[in-house]
Amino acid sequence: MPLRVYEKLVFDYSGNSDTKLSTTMQVSPKFRACLGVGTEMKRAVVSVLVLSAVWLLGSGHYTVQMMSFGAASCVFVVFLLWRMDILDSEGEPTQLGIRPFLFLPWLFKQIALSNIDVARRVLDPNMPISPELFEIEAHQRTDTVRVYYANAITLTPGTISIRLRDDKILIHALTQEAADDVREGEMDRRLCVVEGATS
Repeated sequence: MPLRVYEKLVFDYSGNSDTKLSTTMQVSPKFRACLGVGTEMKRAVVSVLVLSAVWLLGSGHYTVQMMSFGAASCVFVVFLLWRMDILDSEGEPTQLGIRPFLFLPWLFKQIALSNIDVARRVLDPNMPISPELFEIEAHQRTDTVRVYYANAITLTPGTISIRLRDDKILIHALTQEAADDVREGEMDRRLCVVEGATS
């Protein structure tokens, strides 16, 4: 059934020599619902492309059959996101631009340093281990970047994010030094910059 756009012309004659003409548009509900289709389709296409790129980098299999399975998997995942109504602007992979890639070198450095520290403590029984459970506040505005923060903490050896609830992250640290590094908040600040915040 074709979409119908109803146009209503309203004339207002003031009694003077001037005649005022105002136009109002009454849009059918179906047409109004279709206005967001372009944006949603763009998000779906971008999500499929990003997931496909990640799949290609991680799989290492480049036969036609395996790439077909990978493409089908990516399309199915994006379809599920659409059906669950969570294919929104916050989850769009491109919304942060290149800022996450600028954060990665610093994160890789922290992972390497923490790996060395944990390895030394495993190999040297004289080095202290003081496990600690504590909670910190995540200052990011969106859930997406808060999840990035919690995952980055877990990726760094010596610390594990146990729970993320609202803006609070419960963390287990292997040592007092690792806990102090998290509390110092450098990673939190850098991810606020990734998000585009100034805090």
